[in-house]
Amino acid sequence: MTVLDRRNVAAIAAAVNNGTSSAVTVAEETLARLSAYDAVQPQIWISRIAPNDLLAAARAIDARIAAGERLPLAGVPFAVKDNIDVAGFETTAACPDFAYRPEVSASVVERLTAAGAICIGKTNLDQFATGLVGTRSPYGIPHNAYNLAYVSGGSSSGSSIAVAAGIVGFALGTDTAGSGRVPAAFNHLIGLKPSKGRWSTRGLIPACRTLDCITVFTDTIADARLVDEVVAGFDPAHSYSKPLANRSLSAQRLGVPRRDQRVWFGDSESEYLYDRALERLAATAQIIEIDLAPLQEAARLLYGGPWVAERAAALADLLATNPNAIDETVRAVVEPGSAISAVELFNGIYRLAELKRHTDELWDAVDLLAFPTTGTTYRVAELAAAPIALNSNLGFYTNFVNLLDMAAVAVPAGARSNGTGFGITLIGPADSDHGLLDTADSYLAMADLPASPPLDLEGRMQTVKLAVVGAHLKDMPLHWQLTSRNATFVGAFETAPTYRLYAMADSVPPKPALVHSEDGAAIALEVYELDVAAFGSFVVEVPAPLAIGTVTLADGTSVKGFVAEPRALDGAEDITHLGGWRAFIARG
Repeated sequence: MTVLDRRNVAAIAAAVNNGTSSAVTVAEETLARLSAYDAVQPQIWISRIAPNDLLAAARAIDARIAAGERLPLAGVPFAVKDNIDVAGFETTAACPDFAYRPEVSASVVERLTAAGAICIGKTNLDQFATGLVGTRSPYGIPHNAYNLAYVSGGSSSGSSIAVAAGIVGFALGTDTAGSGRVPAAFNHLIGLKPSKGRWSTRGLIPACRTLDCITVFTDTIADARLVDEVVAGFDPAHSYSKPLANRSLSAQRLGVPRRDQRVWFGDSESEYLYDRALERLAATAQIIEIDLAPLQEAARLLYGGPWVAERAAALADLLATNPNAIDETVRAVVEPGSAISAVELFNGIYRLAELKRHTDELWDAVDLLAFPTTGTTYRVAELAAAPIALNSNLGFYTNFVNLLDMAAVAVPAGARSNGTGFGITLIGPADSDHGLLDTADSYLAMADLPASPPLDLEGRMQTVKLAVVGAHLKDMPLHWQLTSRNATFVGAFETAPTYRLYAMADSVPPKPALVHSEDGAAIALEVYELDVAAFGSFVVEVPAPLAIGTVTLADGTSVKGFVAEPRALDGAEDITHLGGWRAFIARG
């Protein structure tokens, strides 16, 4: 096996149980996979088990099998998000000054290890599980497994990558606003967010204690179902645990956002992939458009309302004694919660109850919801420039779920041209977990999705050279569209003497049109280099009447560059004699 292979939980456990493999063999393979992927992004981990300890744990599993036990997760390696306690490991929540060493594991970890699974390490996350991006950690930024220029999704960033890279069979994450679903979508995974209270959260550092769920990332629905069978159940030692219940789900009527309420943040590929997913779902179910407004109002209570106070309550001691230990963006999100009054909180509770009643009535009209998991994805560089606004965009279709006491499972629904995953999330009422998994299984069988693209193991991609002549030049208004894509400056050049340059009329910001002409002149330009995916996303954003074509440079070489349709010249001023756009701008 190589690090490119996904790991099947049920197959590993069956092989160890029936003696065709052993837990030690699986552990040795795991060590090899860890070593291989460490060359790509070791920052997906905060701490890991020592190799000798891993092998010792594997030998103990083999001894249990030899003694006649049959373990549902025999020898399966798994990872745990580092806001969940595992005895023998520090819990940091991605904050070194907060770190402590728990004496006992979280309830779910105890159940998994009793079933024969072996925890190999604690994974990186957005600090204190505050974020949907994976970029808010002092331990480094995990990148998307399929395109290292893009975010992994968060806050369960490291856990999702550990599964996508084939290092572990499954990994635990958490979910308050979408942290167990967004990384699943971006990395072509299953992300099961169970009903609140179905899985005990004893041993979890709270983000919002009344909303938090522990989740799992897997490669198949069958594996997610297997993990659920092991860990679900009432925990009398935890106040938010509840007895198991299984609500029937027919999945004949699927609620989707009204088309005029669907938001894609400029990402036409996501819109296309969602429409394709709905076409497949429509083969077996009735698609019913619903009003998204009440769900969005509930979602706004999470970060724009009094539930920020619950995050502040979880970090009250650290905010009071050592606020600088908290990531700057995380602190900006959480700190205002300390000023929220009890009156504001109760008014928020009252309004949420009204919205919850609306949702309960919604289930009379539809059996479940089929939403995009996210409307788009972003590059790591873009998040650095706008960390809060872009993070909020990723929660547009996820933030309401826990507030309204829903269960959800995120499933793959295709890949963008840049290799990152697009997913849909099936959402149902509390305790509909089994029905959601059944529906997800049926959808994936029907969707017949192509295999996931190869992992980006080296971070190197084919590149394209792009010539810019106007608003994208350095220090010009649209230059950020290049820098946010990590474009590399190649140099300043001139075209062959066969072009004319025009200042287009009524263009905001002002832009030129470069047109090939035998009676032209040499025009100054700059050349940048982008990877193929970044170039593709750049081209999608080029507005008519401009386009990307081929431009010949003075030395006879050709690069991609801006050209224009004939209509770009309507009312335009010929500025060829100035030799370039900078001279035109300087003219004023």
